[in-house]
Formats: sequence, C-alpha cells, structure tokens
Amino acid sequence: MQKEWIFPGISSDSGGENLAAELDVPKVIAEILINRDIKTAAEVERFFNPRLSDLYDPFLLKNMDIAVDRIQNALKNREKILIYGDYDVDGITACSLLYLYFKEITEHVYFFIPERLKEGYGFSSRGVEEAKNLGITLIITVDCGITSIDEIAAAQKCGIDVIVTDHHQPSSEIPPAFAVLNPMQKDCPYPFKGLAGVGVAFKLVHALDKTIGRDVSHLAKYTDLVAVGSSADIVPLIDENRILVRTGLDKINNRQNVGLNALLNVASLHNRFIGTGQILFGIAPRINAVGRLGSAERAVKLFSASQISEAFEIAQILEQENRQRKSIEEKTAREAVEAAEKEFQEGSKNPLVLFKEGWHPGVIGIVASRLVEKFYRPVVMIAVEEGIGKGSIRSVPEFDVYAALESCEKYLKEYGGHKLAAGLTVFEHNIEPFKESFKK
Repeated sequence: MQKEWIFPGISSDSGGENLAAELDVPKVIAEILINRDIKTAAEVERFFNPRLSDLYDPFLLKNMDIAVDRIQNALKNREKILIYGDYDVDGITACSLLYLYFKEITEHVYFFIPERLKEGYGFSSRGVEEAKNLGITLIITVDCGITSIDEIAAAQKCGIDVIVTDHHQPSSEIPPAFAVLNPMQKDCPYPFKGLAGVGVAFKLVHALDKTIGRDVSHLAKYTDLVAVGSSADIVPLIDENRILVRTGLDKINNRQNVGLNALLNVASLHNRFIGTGQILFGIAPRINAVGRLGSAERAVKLFSASQISEAFEIAQILEQENRQRKSIEEKTAREAVEAAEKEFQEGSKNPLVLFKEGWHPGVIGIVASRLVEKFYRPVVMIAVEEGIGKGSIRSVPEFDVYAALESCEKYLKEYGGHKLAAGLTVFEHNIEPFKESFKK
C-alpha cells in the first residue's frame, strides 16, 4: 500500500525568527520546535531537560483532595486497601507502583488483577467478591473503572468505597465512586490530558506525598515503572510524560528494580542501554504475555520482588509464556491477513472488521496493530467463543474508534477505550449488524 506523506506548513508569523534568535539556533530548528508546540525558551528548556520539579500540582486533578482525604483516613484507621489493576502493561505497572508505595506505609494492602479469559477487561463483579472476602473497605482502581457503573455501585452497596484512577475516555455517565481521578473527565482543570494509567497512579502518590510535605524527588524510585507503562501504552512523550519517562529511563539504566533486572536478563537486554524501543519490543511483550495467556498478578509479584531468586523464577515464566504467545500470534496473524485481503478495497478507507471462532482473545490486539500498519485503516478483531465475541480495536489518527463505538453501542454488550484503541464484548448474533454499522 502506497504511503501518503503530509508535511506541516510554517506560517510567516509563527515566531520562528524570534525563537531562533533567543536560542541562538538556525531558524529551521526553531520552526521544528514550534511545529511540536514548543514555542518559548522556557518550554524548550523543559523539553530537553525535564525535571520532576517541573511536574504539575497533582491537586489540579479533579477530586484529588477527596481521594487523598479518604486514603489518609483508611491509613489512619488501618483499613484494608485493595489495588485493582488491569492485565496490560500500563495496568500492571500502575498496580505495582501503588502496591509498592502502600507497602512502605501499611501492611494492610493487597492487589487484584482480573484474568483476561475468565473476566475480561475492567472492574469486575468477581473482583468485588474477592474484596468482600478479604474484608476490604477501600478499592483503588488503576487504568480501569471509568465505565464500570454497575460494578462500582455493587461495591458501594457492600460497604466498599472505590477510588477510580483511569485515563480512558469517560462515557456520558460517571461511575458512582467515592472519587474519580481522570484528566479526561468533564470539567477537570488538569493541564495535561495525555497521561497513561500509570501516570495517573503516579499523580495520586505525588499528591499523598505532597500532603505530608515530602519532596517529589522521593518518588523518583517509582518512575521506572511509569516509563515502562507509559512507553508500552504509546502515550505521546511530551509534557509530563516526557518528564516521567526520561527520569524512569535513568532509573532503569541504573538497574535498581530487582524484578525489572531479572526481566532484562531473560530478554538478553541486561548489558544494553534501555530506551523506549527496548521497552516496546523487549520488555513490554514479556509483561503483556503473562496477562494475555496466564495470570497478570505474577508480573506484579515480579516488580515487587525483593529476592533475586524469586524474581528470576517469575521472569523465566514470563519468558516461556512470551514464546507461547508468539506462536499463537503468528498463526492468528496469517489467518487475519488472509481474511483482511478478501475485504480490503484499494482506495477505500472503511474499517476492517474481522471475526473468527478459535482466535485467542489475548493476541488479537497485537495482530490488529499489525494489520493497521499493513493496511492503514482501523481494524476490529473479534475472537468468538460460546456465543460471545471479545474484540480489540486499533486505529489510525484520522478515525476516532471510541466515537464510532458510541454510535454502535446498541449492538454491544460492553465497550471501553479511547480514540486510537478500544475493546468490546458482543453477542455473536450481533456481530454482523455491528460490523455493518461500524463500517458506516
């Protein structure tokens, strides 16, 4: 497929000459910076020399004060707290970050990540039951929860307060949680909307530390997890993401996390400099594999391990499951490409909607991304089993898949995500009607 290159223009009044003079650089360099929305000398300094001290006040996030007060009361009263994560890299690293943070200050902290094949995405009724059985009185979600209206209402009825931390696009109805932290929610004044789920989790501990007068530098030790989760979720590496990822890469390359070191070792990256490329193609697939094929909670145990032997044992399991994932992925990709080529029409920009019984729901997201690269159009892949389809969607910048799903919601059992990526559950008899509606 032929690629179409689109070059941004430069307006005559862009300010390139003034910025070039102020920085003492060629005008073309200044224009490149301006095209990337870096327009002042202060912004240039922040971009090239990011520091944790440049992070925004975490209390600019809507409801942060409510969330912090509730957590402080829970700690004071020795309540049991459950960190509820998601099974992708962003959710796993966010869960690990909060679990490690709370482990330093309370022995009454637990974590739970749903199993992809049994429960699917998001805050589940099984998670509520698990919390109830443990005597949990406060759940903090990470990278999920923003669309879990009924499940959070059920938790509240059980006497369990829920604080949602998420970064996905909210629907028109916000869940009845004790507090919702999401820069994407309506009327949230937070100046940066591009945080990953692990970034929002970091802002929560940033606020907790700020409340007790502790400097943000204390939290630098968690930025390796933020770097891994943010890179894997492919959020834009600008603004706060750039600060957190840059700091986190320094931590990774200083080899401070026992579990991460073990993972680098099994991936043959232990003697390499680690950048975002190594995270995307070396670290992230191994973390994702355990969430796709097994229990993602093992990855949290890896990142919270203190003993080298324990970390290496878990890392070896992740490596084995990654090899298994590759084999399943290749078979699924061959079948998906064959199906896509039958649907593909040169010159058309219609989405590709593919479904098949027997596809593994744990790999269809990766395969969908590969098809987007090959055909440059939105791709929906649905794995069907026992009358239920579980789907993953990946898109191109010009097509907002979340908005498209909203227009098709009458055919869907549930859905969630954001502009470029989403997930859905659909009854098998509704797949064809959904396909026709989505392609319009």
